[in-house]
Amino acid sequence: MVMAEIDENSVGIVQTKSVRLVESDEPLQLECGKTLTPIDVAYETYGQLNETGDNAILICHALSGDAHVAGYHSPDDRKQGWWDNMVGPGKGIDTNKYFVICSNFLGGCSGTTGPSSINPQTGKSYGLDFPIITIADMVKVQKLLLNNLRIKELLAVIGGSIGGMQVLQWAVSYPNFVKAAIAVATTSHLGAQSIAFDAVGRNAILADANFTNGQYHGKGGSDRGLAIARMIGHVTYLSEQGMREKFGRKLRSAEQYSYDFNSEFAVETYLDYQGQTFVERFDANSYLYITKAADYFDLQKDYGSLTNAFANTRSRFLIISFTSDWLFTPAQSRALVEALAAKGKDVSYCDIASPYGHDAFLLEPETLGRFICCFLQATYRPEARQQPCSCYARSMRQLSRFEQAHRARVDYELIESLIEPNSTVLDIGCGDGGLLVNLVRDKNIKGEGIELDQELVLDCVCRRLPIIQQDIEQGLGYYSDKSFDYVILSQTVQTIKNPENVFKELLRVGKKVIVSFPNFAYWRCRAQIFLSGQAPVTKQLPFSWYDSPNIHFLSLRDFEEFCRKLGVRIEKRVPLVKASVSPVRFAPNLFAEQVIYVTSLG
Repeated sequence: MVMAEIDENSVGIVQTKSVRLVESDEPLQLECGKTLTPIDVAYETYGQLNETGDNAILICHALSGDAHVAGYHSPDDRKQGWWDNMVGPGKGIDTNKYFVICSNFLGGCSGTTGPSSINPQTGKSYGLDFPIITIADMVKVQKLLLNNLRIKELLAVIGGSIGGMQVLQWAVSYPNFVKAAIAVATTSHLGAQSIAFDAVGRNAILADANFTNGQYHGKGGSDRGLAIARMIGHVTYLSEQGMREKFGRKLRSAEQYSYDFNSEFAVETYLDYQGQTFVERFDANSYLYITKAADYFDLQKDYGSLTNAFANTRSRFLIISFTSDWLFTPAQSRALVEALAAKGKDVSYCDIASPYGHDAFLLEPETLGRFICCFLQATYRPEARQQPCSCYARSMRQLSRFEQAHRARVDYELIESLIEPNSTVLDIGCGDGGLLVNLVRDKNIKGEGIELDQELVLDCVCRRLPIIQQDIEQGLGYYSDKSFDYVILSQTVQTIKNPENVFKELLRVGKKVIVSFPNFAYWRCRAQIFLSGQAPVTKQLPFSWYDSPNIHFLSLRDFEEFCRKLGVRIEKRVPLVKASVSPVRFAPNLFAEQVIYVTSLG
């Protein structure tokens, strides 16, 4: 590679720097009870720290990563940084705006003190004499690095997988230092299955005849054990769908079986390659220590519960999972989200559709980059709520007919008039967050949203709204009773499979529930059925029977009977027609095109 071939959106040629952060006279106290000194840290930086010092971002790498997150080390370097598709000018983490730091964490093997470093007491590598480290120890050393760089606050800490564990630890350990925590494809603690995979990988290394109690340097290494550990780990990073589509049962270089034990399936030779390339750049001892640190990470155990762990955090949180990730599952991310929401924290969540499994956080730069870009911009410049970034405009052009109709609803102004200033509001099926933004601007409310559509979740992130991607049918058990002054269910009740359960749940978490829906008994609907004998299509119901999201057909009378059955009090009814904000006075069940109700438990 020559310099001219480097992409203009790359950070270009970068240098890994090293600094000694812990001297012999002041050793670092570790969680295991032992101390460690000296400690050197390798790190890289990109972009410029601004005059106010409020644009610094720390990126935390995963198990096999290092400080080299972006760019190239030389003009002829053929391998860019491990997250180069995410970090650089104009990328998801824009180095034209932000000062980005990434360090090789404690226990690593790329310049930071770890088990392959020289033990000053013996003059040879630590090997298994290196003390056991934890995620909290890693974060403590990162904080020392930022102190050395004179960073007084972080705009954001970002990381995926084990890097995401560090993000959570940062938010918990240094609540006043971090404005935003972006945790991707991670968890608050590993489950038994993940610990089991780590254990098998470690046993492969320990069983290698060349491991020699970790003192293998200069003796041929522990390559076979480490390669097997990598092969095992790599299987967990992929998804069944991804492996099926990429490999299937294809043979690598033959048409017939060889009837021996050599690697012949394409997936076998792929794993062979992954194992071989890994041993060329990684250290077996570091693999042992890092996976053990991940196994020990457990915020619930440390704080008594996950809600207790997040009780004193002050960061805005963006939690991202991927639909096909079976190593760090969406359910594990949802547990984080629910604990944060239960404590009233500013949290947004999206489960991104991807076939790439756990590796998706490295392989979905466009989708993930948009979420990170929007969340960073909204945190860095919160006054831009009314003028979101370009990602918002891009998603606007991709709206379905249903969302266009949803967005064109005329009840916003009236719903806004029904809500008292300085209230707390939860908007179910909030779309792009337009109503919540208006309420924040006009009524100074504290608002949160629930939305299922991924693109609309992104719109809300762009507009600095706490937004959780969720099917409302899953319930809101993480919210305590009467958490909100108002819960809004606008133009959504007719799309819900079990409206009775949902409505009861909304009445539990909200003091008042505002419901709006199209009136299926409107005279034009009746006339179309009577005259044409076909399902009605109107401005409020712009769908044919076969592509309609509406699965229930209710009128004003139906809803009022529904409320009587549940013992719900109707405080106000506002029947509407067309774009008029004036309520229908005469025969509303016949002449109202849509209706708004304010309800509460009697």
